[in-house]
Amino acid sequence: MTDLTGQLLVAVPREESDLSDEDVFNRSVVLVLHHDEEGAHGLILNRPLSADVDTVLPGWQEHVSSPDCIFQGGPVSLDTALALASAEAGEDESLGIRALFGEICLVDLDAPPPIIVPVVGALRIYAGYAGWGEGQLEGEIDAGMWFVVDAQTGDAFSGNPDELWAKVLRRQRSAVSFAATFPADPDLN
Repeated sequence: MTDLTGQLLVAVPREESDLSDEDVFNRSVVLVLHHDEEGAHGLILNRPLSADVDTVLPGWQEHVSSPDCIFQGGPVSLDTALALASAEAGEDESLGIRALFGEICLVDLDAPPPIIVPVVGALRIYAGYAGWGEGQLEGEIDAGMWFVVDAQTGDAFSGNPDELWAKVLRRQRSAVSFAATFPADPDLN
């Protein structure tokens, strides 16, 4: 098993007839936060919601990166919030910042924003997360449901999340880049 922590899962395009109205993973880009033999979890990076941050977490609205709204991190535990941020390596975990990989870290939303904000660059808040049980993600990858590609720190804080799926695919130096041209509705091709 290859550890996919820190990698992006980019949904392979599918025809509209293959999708349900509730398919949160359609054209999604997922940052894998943790992956081991017991399973994986991550956050969908390109699902902004219409909810303002202050409606759920007062005091954080002015500190989140644009677009300044809550994002749907996945279909699991939508009643929980996770904050993803960029920070330089070595930030003190006692501040409420837990380094994951590279510049990516999780922020304790119980910590006061004035303590957190000076030490983080970008900040985004997610409702829920994406999760897979033992072997489930590997099975989906083997079935051709995901492209696995390298992440860039900026992916997690894209100012244009609606364009992230195509942007990540286009920068690949392989045949995977052609998937970015797959139309949302192949009948319009």
